[in-house]
Amino acid sequence: MSADAAVRVTNNLEAFWMPFSANRQFKQKPRMLVAAEGTRYRTADGREVLDGTSGLWCVNAGHGRRQIADAVHRQLTELDYAPAFQMGHPKAFELAARLITLTPPGIDHVFFTNSGSESVDTALKIALAYHRVRGEGSRFRLIGRERGYHGVNFGGISVGGIVTNRKMFGTLLTGVDHIRHTHDIERNAFTRGQPAYGAELADDLERLVALHDASTIAAVIVEPVAGSTGVLLPPKGYLERLRAICDRHGILLIFDEVITGFGRLGTPFGADYFGVTPDIMTTAKGVTNGVVPMGAVFVKNEIYEAFMNGPEHLIEFFHGYTYSGNPVSCAAGLATLDIYQEEGLLTRGAELESYFADALHDLRGLPHVIDIRNCGMVGAVELEPIPGAPTKRAFTAFIEAFERGIMIRTTGDIIAISPPLIFEKSEIDELVGTLRDVIGKLD
Repeated sequence: MSADAAVRVTNNLEAFWMPFSANRQFKQKPRMLVAAEGTRYRTADGREVLDGTSGLWCVNAGHGRRQIADAVHRQLTELDYAPAFQMGHPKAFELAARLITLTPPGIDHVFFTNSGSESVDTALKIALAYHRVRGEGSRFRLIGRERGYHGVNFGGISVGGIVTNRKMFGTLLTGVDHIRHTHDIERNAFTRGQPAYGAELADDLERLVALHDASTIAAVIVEPVAGSTGVLLPPKGYLERLRAICDRHGILLIFDEVITGFGRLGTPFGADYFGVTPDIMTTAKGVTNGVVPMGAVFVKNEIYEAFMNGPEHLIEFFHGYTYSGNPVSCAAGLATLDIYQEEGLLTRGAELESYFADALHDLRGLPHVIDIRNCGMVGAVELEPIPGAPTKRAFTAFIEAFERGIMIRTTGDIIAISPPLIFEKSEIDELVGTLRDVIGKLD
């Protein structure tokens, strides 16, 4: 291949079908990131962009952490891959043991996956199989929540409740239903932390119990804070009420902590922040600081033990992935946990929460801002949609923000912010100050 031909191939943007992207818009004016360090990206044209979203809710410890890179390099040269089926390697067991020191009491077993989507499907399968091995195979129904996001595999989009993620893919899984979402701008607009109104929305699960009968329901899955749909917070008492209903009817409660896990709320997990312990937790993203794909599903001991019956030579749970507990991912995870511990990052969000909230809520009163909400180190600014052009106002803000040197996320007409946990107060000022200028110029 000639040099000219090689250049044409490497600069051909059409070959890559980008995920969750406006491909045509991007390829007309690409936003290329070529390097990152600390809290900032560098673009192909040499500009710095402040990372207001921790990459994709995952780079909690900031970019370019040499400690993680060195651990990955050492692992690659020592043991690059080991099968997870009927075989093991030390770092998978070490990482699992380290992780359960962070989980709420009673949640003490880990099943490794490669992503949040895989974690969700794994958790759903564990829930179904758990009831079956206990002799309650009639519990086959899975309950999600409207506006919930649980990844993009068929199980996840079935229990998920974001319309655009579901509408093109047919009937999805059968036996799935949804409870109401918790978003209520009329009563809870501009709330700091948990909204005051809406605990009774958890009672919608009782409606589904009456409709389907509890004996058919295996599990309920919710995000402690619904992140990807626009940072929807649980009203005070809501999660406690949901936990009580599940207990009353023998239903497993699954928390999707892919976003809220590993310090995002100023606690190790959302379960800690809200003081409610689920039966199963799904995680990914922050477990390796986004460096290497990895996920982890945490389960209570009684769930794990329910499978540990029968002849010892038989497989107890017919599920897993080629890369479950991959050695390189485990090395990245262990180094990430070291950084979290050494720098206190799993609780640093609690120190910054009030300052972050003050800065964010100072945007109240800007044109088109109809709500601001926050919890830990995650926040959202909801904009009034342009009539006849939903999502356009927020997308315009996203493009302008990037041009102005900050990275934000948008979903619908909601701007979401979730900066790395190493952020300084001056960087919060920079991020929110630039966002103020961006919003102030929106039509």
